[in-house]
Amino acid sequence: MGLLNHGAAPAVRAQTQSRVEPDVIYVPTPQAAVDAMLDVAQVKASDIVYDLGSGDGRIVITAAKKYGARGVGIEIDPALVKKANDNAAAAGVANRVRFLTQDLFTSDISEATVVTLYLLQSINERLRPKLIRELKPGTRIVSHVFNMGPEWPPEKTIEVDRSRIFFWTIPSVPSRKLVGTYSGARRPAGKARRARIPRVFARGAMPPGGMPRPEYVNEFPPRDTNR
Repeated sequence: MGLLNHGAAPAVRAQTQSRVEPDVIYVPTPQAAVDAMLDVAQVKASDIVYDLGSGDGRIVITAAKKYGARGVGIEIDPALVKKANDNAAAAGVANRVRFLTQDLFTSDISEATVVTLYLLQSINERLRPKLIRELKPGTRIVSHVFNMGPEWPPEKTIEVDRSRIFFWTIPSVPSRKLVGTYSGARRPAGKARRARIPRVFARGAMPPGGMPRPEYVNEFPPRDTNR
């Protein structure tokens, strides 16, 4: 996803004439996690898989090649979009997938039946109201490493190679706390989150020794009160 962007975790970037800095650095999703994400979502040929922050395209390419699904990758970095298109052509699925140079917060994702993510905890929580509002009930959502916050517990949690994968479905009648106050706006120029994100947690990158402890699956580890 590219994070923010997931498959690899692609970055959130806007489609503008000037260069837009991604909110997080790009870290690819390991292929074992890609396979597990698509498996837990029970992807099938009739699905349309959207990867928000699609990076090199590996999630939607795998969905198309392994399951015959159609796929759309949303990625803000034009270089990664080009790489994803090249990878799709090499995999023989260019006719089933497409990659868009867009900001995942403003992209139209309403046709998705499956959405995959590898972003950051804070980005997932900012994105949650958009997912609830725009996706059809029953749409499946899978996130690598980061959850959706205490307001929306996952329906399933699995562990693959020491990292966690979370699964949800869009409810028929979402609660108000899930809808929130999402406006779709990006933060003002010069307010990039990147400056405040420790590199070890950017884009879901693993700290030494593997996953962060589950009690702080977030960009920032808890304060050490013993010091």
